[in-house]
Amino acid sequence: MNTFLDALEVQRWDDHRYYHHSRINQTLHLVSAISFVVAYGLLFVDPATAALLAWGVSMSTRQAGHFFFEPRGYDTVNQATHEHKEAIKVGYNLQRKRVLMAAWALAPVALAVDPSLGGTIEPSTTVSAWLHDLGMAWLVLGIGGLVFRVLQLFVLKDVRTGLVWMAKILTDPFHDIQLYHRAPLALLRGELLDPMHHAR
Repeated sequence: MNTFLDALEVQRWDDHRYYHHSRINQTLHLVSAISFVVAYGLLFVDPATAALLAWGVSMSTRQAGHFFFEPRGYDTVNQATHEHKEAIKVGYNLQRKRVLMAAWALAPVALAVDPSLGGTIEPSTTVSAWLHDLGMAWLVLGIGGLVFRVLQLFVLKDVRTGLVWMAKILTDPFHDIQLYHRAPLALLRGELLDPMHHAR
């Protein structure tokens, strides 16, 4: 168990030091994390609404932080190029995230074109029913994306790495609140980049 928890801490630390230098990105991760915690609670009473919140707010803010605000140049804190960090990324690097986010964006298009999704579901007749179907589609996408990468890691790395990454992803919202709750104040002070003194 200690080995598992140690590996979890290493994955969390690498994710933070490599991919969260921007205070805007950190702040967006805080918004994302709070939304995810709410979505976790909703999952037990209304899974479709939970997925709409998770993808519509949590994932969009989280990924916007990575795509638009995180520096892509040479990382002087970690003495690493952006290309090196992308190559060793355990979870979804930017290329894999592009594929995942494209699938997310295509889901409402697919439902608009064919509300029955090829006869697999009952076609919606109201806006609320369509949103419910979209939420369920996004829920399947989220679970599928998680399971797919875990199975990939089983093959590419080992079973423990895959399970550790899954534990990291599922607990990231709680960890991110703890890690980035001060980011908005730093941003208001005009600090666009975390000096990362703790990572040097």
